[in-house]
Amino acid sequence: MTVQFGAVTIDWFGLATIRLAGRTGVVIYVDPGPEQYDVLEGAPADGDLVVVSHGHHYDPESIRRVAHEDAIVVVHEAVDARDLEHTDEQPEALPYEIERVRADESFILGPLDLYTTPAYNDPAGPHVDEDGQPHHPEGEGCGFGVTIDGVSAFWPGDTDAFAFHEALGVDAFFPPIGGTFTMDRHEAAELAERLAPDLVLPVHYGTFDAIAADADAFVVDIANRGVPVVLDS
Repeated sequence: MTVQFGAVTIDWFGLATIRLAGRTGVVIYVDPGPEQYDVLEGAPADGDLVVVSHGHHYDPESIRRVAHEDAIVVVHEAVDARDLEHTDEQPEALPYEIERVRADESFILGPLDLYTTPAYNDPAGPHVDEDGQPHHPEGEGCGFGVTIDGVSAFWPGDTDAFAFHEALGVDAFFPPIGGTFTMDRHEAAELAERLAPDLVLPVHYGTFDAIAADADAFVVDIANRGVPVVLDS
């Protein structure tokens, strides 16, 4: 299903892969792939901008699948193929203009205003492994916000919900709701209520067992809080 929100067309392909297409023709892909999850069926290779939040979502073949030849690829500074099991190809080896970003910075690319936010699991929180270590340590990833054709869209990345999120002005919010490695549906609903966006579209759930979530229950929860919500499934 395709969601039309103002001047922006939104598609969620699975896991964290989101496509944003502005009425003026700009197309953005967020965290395409990885290829092993086969979430890119039907995704056109028309991306002007591809953003990659962290190493788990960095997949060269998926980037090639969605990006056109003149695309810009924006990758968090900590992504290093030497640390990854699924690829040994560094971002800088890709045939695109590569930009590295830190968490918590703002920048402009052509007609787009972008910003990043920290994305990580609190070591004292529930989203840790069997050894008590966070699945996503601080400093290894980010969230992305982008304003496209007047719509401010925000994907927080693989992260817990934090107080700093509440200060953001967001029109379209794409929270992860699968839990385990990120905030769960209850935490995401509480954050969405505080952000008060004009649209919530949940992502990062259901692709594999560890991130199974009751999306219908999330929709009811969000609707009861008075926040517009839709499922793209």
